[in-house]
Amino acid sequence: MSTVVETVTDLVTPILEAENFELVEVEFVKEGKNWFLRVFIDKAEGIDLEDCALVSERLSDALDAMNPDPIPQAYFLEVSSPGAERPLKKESDYEKALGAYIHVSFYQSVDGEKQYEGFLQSFDDEQLVLKIRIKTREKEMTFDRKNIAHARLAVQF
Repeated sequence: MSTVVETVTDLVTPILEAENFELVEVEFVKEGKNWFLRVFIDKAEGIDLEDCALVSERLSDALDAMNPDPIPQAYFLEVSSPGAERPLKKESDYEKALGAYIHVSFYQSVDGEKQYEGFLQSFDDEQLVLKIRIKTREKEMTFDRKNIAHARLAVQF
């Protein structure tokens, strides 16, 4: 499946660059009996329905023009915004999220927990520092980045 993701990434990148959009993520997944090709895009002002339709049409045309077909099975193409809980994957995602409230889940538990939410204070190649709230007290915690399974922006309640 990674070849589908790589092929779609290569095809969609120039389409997005021409419109000053950012590629957030491409995923090709099977849910039940159906396959889904999902392309998440963003831009500074946010993505609207017209932006999604434009990218969907251009990407669909580019995929249809390829011979042999890079995706032989039937699938649904979905182009959308990453939403309020955008994943943090690239270094630039973390840079933009400095000071923001994020959710982090881990491969191995840290102090008995597999996930934390807090404000991203700093990060480097090896560690990430969050300011978390435990009951009424705030505390900074440092986490090894290699132990992070997923990180995303979070909505604070």
